[in-house]
Amino acid sequence: MLSKRFSFTIPPMTRPLALVTGGAQRLGKAFASTLARMGYSIALHYHKSEEAARQTKAELEALGAQVHLLQADLTQPNQIQSLFSIFDADLRPLTFNLLVNSASLMPVGNPRDLELRDWDSALDLNLRAPFLLAQQATKRMTRGGLIVNISDVGAQKAWSRYPSYAVSKAGLESLTKLLARSLAPTIRVNAIAPGLVLPSDVVTSEQWDKLVEKLPLKRAATLDEITSALEFLIRNEYITGQTIVVDGGYSLV
Repeated sequence: MLSKRFSFTIPPMTRPLALVTGGAQRLGKAFASTLARMGYSIALHYHKSEEAARQTKAELEALGAQVHLLQADLTQPNQIQSLFSIFDADLRPLTFNLLVNSASLMPVGNPRDLELRDWDSALDLNLRAPFLLAQQATKRMTRGGLIVNISDVGAQKAWSRYPSYAVSKAGLESLTKLLARSLAPTIRVNAIAPGLVLPSDVVTSEQWDKLVEKLPLKRAATLDEITSALEFLIRNEYITGQTIVVDGGYSLV
């Protein structure tokens, strides 16, 4: 469901195109679904989740959206280039004006023993890839546009169990400000920092319940409460360089 406060529908004759990375599942899928309901055509990126991507494509098409699947390993710069080559070949007639950088990786390991590959993989996907994607996107947003980076409340936390993740998200928020200043006035760049919304594989149900109990609002976010922040950033064209925190008060703890 879309937020009633911020929802609006884009007429089919002016339907734009949004690229959502990591759009096959979890938050990426929620963002893609919201955009489909708003009237966007969707370029849905995935890496290994082909079955989930095809299922998501079918669900979005049932909403009336035009959906194009794009497979790539975003930790490989050459594959980002290839993704946009396919993008140009297949989607050139559509007006591309929104990039949602949602693909993310969260390795576990304290700073004493985190392996180099886990450090590199998180920085490559969570920070370098959004930068390279933004470079490519801006070349194609000929009529202006919006880039939304999906950060995390952990960007402002000293999460010693997830050092590469926390550092990469902190860097992503800094990158958001840098790009916003560099790309203005034609392209806006913002970030959304969710708190607890979907349990991950690296947290047990008991750990999750304890985290939720610490929140001032005493509950996890709904998907609608996170995706409504994206709606807000699309609608309000006077916001750039900002991180919208949707965390139930987690940043206060």
